[in-house]
Amino acid sequence: MEEHRLRTPIPEAAVRALKLGDLVLLSGEIVITAGLPTHERLIECMEGRRELPFSLAHGAFFHLGSYNTETNGGLQVQYMNPTTSTRFNDLMPRLIRHFGFRLVGGKGGLDRRSVDAMAEVGCAYLSFLGGGSPLHSQAIVDVAGVGWNDLVSHYRLLKLRVEDLGPLTVAIDANGNSQYELLREAAQSRLPDILADLAKERLAKGGSA
Repeated sequence: MEEHRLRTPIPEAAVRALKLGDLVLLSGEIVITAGLPTHERLIECMEGRRELPFSLAHGAFFHLGSYNTETNGGLQVQYMNPTTSTRFNDLMPRLIRHFGFRLVGGKGGLDRRSVDAMAEVGCAYLSFLGGGSPLHSQAIVDVAGVGWNDLVSHYRLLKLRVEDLGPLTVAIDANGNSQYELLREAAQSRLPDILADLAKERLAKGGSA
């Protein structure tokens, strides 16, 4: 396990050098949202039916919800916290390929369709600590851009400047490896033994197998 200090924009080679279990402290500009409608609008942008509020090309795109307040100085982010990435499984492969994301992340991972897309373009998935809002929020420097103000605040597309966001764990690397798949395979391999042990216990107690 290695620790990496990265700053956006991140070269593809630096992303491909990340391995499962490595830790990342991230600085620079990131884009966040927690909204399915926001992802659907991004698809519309890809298809030429809507304009992007700012560029997402080769950037860092994270599934982070936020609590925001409006002030005379603009939008202020009071805190941010990860949301479950698997809610966006059906849309993320297209978004990853189209925008060439270098980093995506949230909690819960993404399925094999996204893993394959990430391997194609040179993108890694960073796992955020669930419930780690104080840790994540203290990295926020300021708000660099706000897209789609008609949405509720945590669904808006926010561009933030952060400093030393993390540590974040590389849970899917840019070479097709997924910690989520490895854990699932390990759990499934243990299942027959677990079921056999349970059957033995039932028999020992006079039950049926």
